[in-house]
Amino acid sequence: MMFPQRLDSTIAYDIAKAMMDGFNRHYQLFRTESSLAKLRFEEADWQGQQQAQRDRIEFYELRVKECVTRLEKEYRAEQQAMDIWQQVKLHYIGLLVNHHQPELAETFFNSVTCSILHRTYFHNDFIFLRPAVSTEYIENDEPEATPTYRAYYPTRENLTETLELIVRNFQIQREFEDLPRDVRSVIQAMSAALIEVKLRTNFQIRVLSSLFFRNKAAYVVGKVINGYVEVPFALPILHNKRHQLIIDTALFGSDDLLILFSFARAYFMVDMEVPSAYVQFLRSMMPTKPRAEIYNALGLAKQGKNLFYRDFLHHLKHSSDKFRIAPGIKGMVMLVFDLPSFPYVFKLIKDWYPPPKDTTRDKIKSKYRLVKQHDRVGRMAETLEYRLVAFPLERFEPELIAEIKKFAPSQLEISDRDDDGQTELIIKHLYIERRMVPLNIYLKEAFEAGATDPDNHSDSAVHAREQVEHAVIEYGNAIKDLVAANIFPGDMQWKNFGMTDYGKVVFYDYDEIEYLSDCNFRGVPKPPEGQEEKSGEVWFDVGPRDVFPETFGPYLLGNPLVRQVFLQHHADLLSPAFWLKYQQRIQDGQVIDIYPYERSRRFSRLRAAA
Repeated sequence: MMFPQRLDSTIAYDIAKAMMDGFNRHYQLFRTESSLAKLRFEEADWQGQQQAQRDRIEFYELRVKECVTRLEKEYRAEQQAMDIWQQVKLHYIGLLVNHHQPELAETFFNSVTCSILHRTYFHNDFIFLRPAVSTEYIENDEPEATPTYRAYYPTRENLTETLELIVRNFQIQREFEDLPRDVRSVIQAMSAALIEVKLRTNFQIRVLSSLFFRNKAAYVVGKVINGYVEVPFALPILHNKRHQLIIDTALFGSDDLLILFSFARAYFMVDMEVPSAYVQFLRSMMPTKPRAEIYNALGLAKQGKNLFYRDFLHHLKHSSDKFRIAPGIKGMVMLVFDLPSFPYVFKLIKDWYPPPKDTTRDKIKSKYRLVKQHDRVGRMAETLEYRLVAFPLERFEPELIAEIKKFAPSQLEISDRDDDGQTELIIKHLYIERRMVPLNIYLKEAFEAGATDPDNHSDSAVHAREQVEHAVIEYGNAIKDLVAANIFPGDMQWKNFGMTDYGKVVFYDYDEIEYLSDCNFRGVPKPPEGQEEKSGEVWFDVGPRDVFPETFGPYLLGNPLVRQVFLQHHADLLSPAFWLKYQQRIQDGQVIDIYPYERSRRFSRLRAAA
């Protein structure tokens, strides 16, 4: 009588153990690739660093597929009864005791389970809608294990030696050009950042034990504690032209760290035994940054997506406003909507596109995948991709539902939930991005405030002109950063760029994006004799990837003030020579430096100015 129950329990445990084995394999490979970033940095293998970054992004889905295949082959997982799956979850919770990455393991469990079960069962009985295991105070207690962070207790007399020790403890196998000189520069910056010059009894420096690698830099990340004041900091370490190491600058304060960990930048490579401890440490430095975005920044994008969705469900429960068509100019390819009280936008691919758009759903998805795998250099917004997302139907404006039915009916499903009968609107595939002020709206508001009236000298008009100048300069800088990263944005209209809270212009419309190296930049040929250039007729052949920079001006620079600022700072963008120069550098294998801080803050520039 008891044998079938024991058998069922054994199967449930074996499935749970196989899933845990799958996760452990995934995280071991993830850590190995992340730890190798230090070696690549030491060897200045920038191409290898970028390739490893792209490869690591694919790890998660590959491991999920491997685990699903094993469960189907060995346990016929899809055919198991639902009470078996409930037992699987309970056994899995038991396996999470004393685990160092329980939150990541729960998310892996969800991914595997949702790949096997019908979505009817996507609720708390079968997956982790809420964490089952706390991540508070997890630490690696194994003998000789590296702690999450190290604490140093310098005095005023030995501060220089302590900072040198902090850097040398990372054991980077390459010599510094002049570490004592760089440390003196760090101390000057630290003195300016600390509110009190007096060192309190608890004065200390806490530093995360692993370096943060991204692009061509390694970052020391930590915080200075003095009395009740905590000042976060990051020290970027770079190679000079002779491949000696230099501390390039010192970033102090939450604002600097928020820009460094921006949602528009590529993921860091960090070797972490206990990722939740790193997130907790970083959250203390950037308390306004959602945990989901911190996990994303650490390369744990699936965990970031999981936390984001939990935050979203929590927000829905505690709000009452309705989803609406997003303000601004409607796109031809993407249908965009938002919830006014929630700082994100939701984008779904339309089923059809009016001329002259010539694309497909698969092509558009490939563009978004390209951005996911690329170094976003602070200029391309992080995009979270979801499938089968259920929304309460009652929270949608009728106009939005009509818009989806008209332009993307294949992506829409309306059904009743089994548990409480609430009607759901299900979107089969969508992207979610941080909401920004579209640049065309940002400029329009400045124009309406009097920016374009040279005779208006009111404070509001002067401020508006400053806004226009900043926006246009930042717009050009954004394009140049993208170009340096081998990205041609395609459609460069103002509406496809947004202004962040920190005054940075970020690109977010990816359906026409291309690698710069794949484009053919040409000058506009002279018209045939007797044909006017302004006739509107095209007198020359245009290939599918031909780009004519001289033609950007007419449709981008119609406003005189915008044109004046643009030509003053970015006239080179209107010449094929600019684009061809960067294209050649990329084809030569160069990885161009793009700094997450102003060049004027670099110690080398400060020393030169002095």
